[in-house]
Amino acid sequence: MKKYIKHSVFGVILALSLSACMKDLDQEPIDPDSFTEKDVFKNATEAKGALAKIYASLSLTGQKGPSGDGDIAGADEGSTGYTRMQFYLQVASTDEAIIRWSDAGVPDFHNMSWTPANTFNNAYYNRLGQQIAFANSFIDNAQALASDPEVGYYIAEARFIRAYAYYNVIDAFGKAPLVTSSKADLKPAQNTRAELFNFVESELKDLEGKLKAARANEYGRVDVVAAQALLARLYLNAKVYIGQDKYTDCITYAKKVIASSYSLNTTDANNNGTAYDELFLADNNSNGAQNEFIFLASFDGLNTKTYGGTAFIIHGATGGNMNASSLGINDGWSGLTAPKEFVNKFEVSARNGNNEPTAWKDKRAMFYTDGQTYENTDLKDFTKSGYAITKFKNITSTGAAGKDPEKKFPDTDLPLIRLAEVYLTYAEAVLRGGTGGDRATALGYINNCVAVLMVTPLAT
Repeated sequence: MKKYIKHSVFGVILALSLSACMKDLDQEPIDPDSFTEKDVFKNATEAKGALAKIYASLSLTGQKGPSGDGDIAGADEGSTGYTRMQFYLQVASTDEAIIRWSDAGVPDFHNMSWTPANTFNNAYYNRLGQQIAFANSFIDNAQALASDPEVGYYIAEARFIRAYAYYNVIDAFGKAPLVTSSKADLKPAQNTRAELFNFVESELKDLEGKLKAARANEYGRVDVVAAQALLARLYLNAKVYIGQDKYTDCITYAKKVIASSYSLNTTDANNNGTAYDELFLADNNSNGAQNEFIFLASFDGLNTKTYGGTAFIIHGATGGNMNASSLGINDGWSGLTAPKEFVNKFEVSARNGNNEPTAWKDKRAMFYTDGQTYENTDLKDFTKSGYAITKFKNITSTGAAGKDPEKKFPDTDLPLIRLAEVYLTYAEAVLRGGTGGDRATALGYINNCVAVLMVTPLAT
């Protein structure tokens, strides 16, 4: 069974000679067993399946897992996952992590030397464009069923995921064509960063009245709080994006999120003295962490087989003397390490004879040090390029490995927006001069987050 959905992607992808064969592509199939776009939008049940494809594109890389029929051409399929590309461009380019692989284009992010020709830069741009195209196709075709209230929610969710993709375009690339219909020109004009900002802002505001109420949706699907949280993030960075600050607006929307029924996870399900690590375990969909997740990419070791997402994060950060089985996986890829600048951000409880940190009071500091150098002395060697990172695991809070018997693909979901982020967003907006909030409340929110980490609360 195949599903054929025509879609247009950004101009870079659209520079294909499609027009000459469009009429041929529009022919009705002769095979009575074929499944077409008309069948997909025959009723609300089938439409929900199409919506699942849009959500799945946050996690999967193609039409079959884990590889073999990829969505994005021009790069290794395993590296083209939505969140893996996010990590390359927006984490590996900071002091938060190093990807030590020597594949062409990968070292450029740590070296801050990537160009528009970078394979992974292009793959991320194309991935965002394709996600927008999937959403546009769904939104257009589902209109015929919009009188069904549930389909109305489906359309709103697709619009949110499209807005999230455009937010990432704004953040990573600045400008791109603004395409809001699957029937758009195959060679759309470029829109400015400000135009994209205005679109995302307008969409998210409108979605406040169209998405389900807080916590009223199924796990993994968005509700109104996701739109409010993304608006808060958009406004926090408005000074960079459009040259004018919107810290007061940021506070307004952060307060809406904080007042919702989402809550910080305080459940220490594995009884290790902190509720923080539960956020990154294989049962984070049910161990208490789910109460904090506003928007996420969902993974399942049996049903979402991919080399992106949390498989990339967990396998990629494992190597050297590390016991892969203790992390719930079968092997390590010896790729991701932590620069000392990142390690030094956390409150230390012990140091070695060289005054290098080896243990931390701050429970966020999940580092593996045995056999690893504190300094990044050789990017070609996993053990000499910084401490290893053990934050994400394919282990449940009861100590069991994820469902995949081969331990290749984790069950660990990847939070994309958490309530804790919004607490910190409120605090930053207050400190940057936004009105409608106050420093005492901001400090309280920060210390709410700090309490989970078992570190010293801030006094000011």
